[in-house]
Amino acid sequence: MDRIDHRMLFRPALVILLLALSPGVVWAHTGVGSTQGFGYGFAHPLLGWDHLLAMVAVGLWAAQTGGRALWALPAGFVATMIVGGVLGALGTGLPGVEAGILASVLVLGGLIAAAARFPVGVGVVVVALFALFHGHAHGAEMPAAVTGLAYGAGFALATALLHAVGIAFTLSVQRVAKEGRTAAWVRLAGAAIGVAGLALWLV
Repeated sequence: MDRIDHRMLFRPALVILLLALSPGVVWAHTGVGSTQGFGYGFAHPLLGWDHLLAMVAVGLWAAQTGGRALWALPAGFVATMIVGGVLGALGTGLPGVEAGILASVLVLGGLIAAAARFPVGVGVVVVALFALFHGHAHGAEMPAAVTGLAYGAGFALATALLHAVGIAFTLSVQRVAKEGRTAAWVRLAGAAIGVAGLALWLV
C-alpha cells in the first residue's frame, strides 16, 4: 500500500519539475489571455510556474508547520500580495521583482524540504516578503482597460485556491500514510519545487 501511495505522490512532483523546464510556460507575465477584469486576474497566477509553484509551496509549508500557521501563512500571503498589487497598479517601483519571485520558489521549496519550523510570526513575515513581489508583478501588468477591483479579486482567489492545493496535498498524505512517511513525502514535494525553482533561474 505504501509503495502505491509513493508512486502516486512522486509522479506529480516529477511532472511539476518537467513542466517547469518548458520555456513557454515559465513566466506568468506574458500579457496573453483574457482581458476581462476578474478572468484575467484569476488566470494570471496560473499561467506561469514561478507564481504557481510559490503559491502551492505556501500551502505546503503552512500545512507542514500546522497549528495557527495553517491559516496565518496563506492569509498573510494573500493580504500582502494585494498590497503589492496596488503598488504595482499605481506604478510604484519595487526593485528586483522577478528575482524576488524566483527566490520565493527556491526558498520556500528549500524550507519545505528542510522541514523548517519558525514561530508563526516569522513564517508570516517570510511569505509576506515574497507575496509583495508576486503582487507587484500582478498589479504592474494589469491591462489599462481592466477594472482593478475585479482583477484583484481574481488573482486573490486564484492564489487562495493554490494555497488550498498545497494544504490539501499535505492533509491527504496524512490520511493515507504513517507519520514518518508523510513528512518524507511533503519534504520530497518541497525539494521538487526547489529544483524547479533552480530550473527557472537557468531558463
